[in-house]
Amino acid sequence: MFQSFDVSSRPEQAAPRIAGLRSLFPALGINAFLVPRTDEYQGEYVPPSAERLAWLTGFTGSAGIALVMEKQAVVFVDGRYTTQLAAQTDAELITAGDLVGCPPPAWLGAHKPKGLKLGIDPWLHTPAEVEKLQSALVDIGGELVLLSENPIDGIWADRPAAPSAPVTVQNSDLAGQPATEKIAAIAEMLREKKADAVLIADSTSVAWLFNIRGNDVAHTPAPLSRAIVKADGSAMLFVIPEKVAGEAAAHLEPLAALLPPEAISDALTAIAAAGETLLLDRAAVPYAVVQIVEAAGGKWQNAPDPVAPARAVKNAAEQAGTRAAHLQDGAAMVSFLAWLDGQTPGTVSEIDAASALEAARAETGMRMQNPLREISFDTISGAGPNAAIIHYRVTSETSRMLQPGEMYLVDSGAQYQNGTTDITRTLAVGEVDDAQKKLFTLVLKGMIAISRARFPAGTRGMDLDPFARAALWQAGVDYAHGTGHGVGSYLSVHEGPQRISRLGSAELKPGMILSNEPGYYRPGAFGIRIENLVLVNEAEPIEGGEIPMLGFETLTWCPIDLRLILPALLSPEETAWLDAYHGEVREKLAPLAASEAERRWLEAATKPLR
Repeated sequence: MFQSFDVSSRPEQAAPRIAGLRSLFPALGINAFLVPRTDEYQGEYVPPSAERLAWLTGFTGSAGIALVMEKQAVVFVDGRYTTQLAAQTDAELITAGDLVGCPPPAWLGAHKPKGLKLGIDPWLHTPAEVEKLQSALVDIGGELVLLSENPIDGIWADRPAAPSAPVTVQNSDLAGQPATEKIAAIAEMLREKKADAVLIADSTSVAWLFNIRGNDVAHTPAPLSRAIVKADGSAMLFVIPEKVAGEAAAHLEPLAALLPPEAISDALTAIAAAGETLLLDRAAVPYAVVQIVEAAGGKWQNAPDPVAPARAVKNAAEQAGTRAAHLQDGAAMVSFLAWLDGQTPGTVSEIDAASALEAARAETGMRMQNPLREISFDTISGAGPNAAIIHYRVTSETSRMLQPGEMYLVDSGAQYQNGTTDITRTLAVGEVDDAQKKLFTLVLKGMIAISRARFPAGTRGMDLDPFARAALWQAGVDYAHGTGHGVGSYLSVHEGPQRISRLGSAELKPGMILSNEPGYYRPGAFGIRIENLVLVNEAEPIEGGEIPMLGFETLTWCPIDLRLILPALLSPEETAWLDAYHGEVREKLAPLAASEAERRWLEAATKPLR
């Protein structure tokens, strides 16, 4: 299993650990400390050795930050994690904060704690974050203290070792473009900007740029690394030397000087001392990098990660790979769903279901000679009220049986060498009441609206987000997460800059992959989400239209549970879309089914709605 169902933290563990952290405050000259859920590479997923927020507070979500003061501790999370935070932390010890509406700088401004000397680890915060914190502290007469070492590391007695997985090569037939061409394009960009060098701080950008992959963190196949590319086309790759051997060494040595991670300081100092202009993404690099450059008298300019836009627009080989990966994943989903439908309600647990799904992916991968390399995130396997926890993580203690009359939500994904998948289906367990079916159908209407959308060049994700919510809004309900996120090519399942949300300001361009996943969640009762991945492409011309339009190609092929749909709530156009989609699902997946029984199940699951 790529996923563990063990309980990794408990609320009662937080009190002695927070007390231990506070005991260090006087010697450090601080009376507060910020603990983000990130590491020095600023990635979404972090290795066990960097799970400081979870170790300290008990909260295991993928986004959050703790403000620990002498008498109070606040953990800030977004709407996906409010229920999880309450379940995993000690309410008498930890106060919930709003990461979106009132993040730490705004909280400091609102609460004005007197004489606050706030310590941070400058490797765990970006220049953009530090600037906001400094501004907030100046306004309240406080002080930001940049610590040379992270105090949590000194009290974390059983801290896991740093990861050391080997670097592997993503061959050109899957990458679609040689690394030499990618590096040359970055060098050309530098010359156009009259800059001398750029630091690529995002490990997934480094992996894409050099056509390499790794296994340092769960679910994201990128080696923890950084790179510097210079205007003359030379490059430096900062990665643990022991990770690079054999094929990887032969691939990388002609592309870049291979240096250990700690050599980044000397490299930046040398660039600064030479008077060269360095480009840094102030929203992505650690603030410690800025400290190094400025201490050496260097010049730097803020510039977004130049790799991210290129990585987001998939080339022809990456598109072909992801289409094939999604067909294989669809076949695995059919195996799983057919199995699940054959079980008696009340006899399968959330863990049983998640385990069966991973096994189906592994077995299908072996059968189709494209092995499952990893899952793309911990499977969200939630029945009944657990499905209302947007990013629910099932454990041996929380797992419940799939009971008749409930809905079961399963959000999962896979990493294959030719693509990354992410799919959510909400399923009926026995007969479900019409009140739940109504909300399921409203969510489905939103998913169909995005799928059918046509839009001109220049459209942003925020422009499309209301399409997914309109039917829910008419019923007076909404959901507290974005409608869609970008997805990588055998890389991170959450990729920017593209997204469909209220904050999605990036222009949607042909070749970008996004999720389409509206939902609805009633705490303590049930949750609904339906998700397909889509690819932005040039749409068929509209008769009488005056401008070219873009649209979405559906990548995900898997039945949507017909038992949960109230047909009267769908328009003729929506019904036609659903029937056409199910027709394609049946046509594409029937030849890939593992057995005649699965083909019969697929036939029934994709019959026309009317």
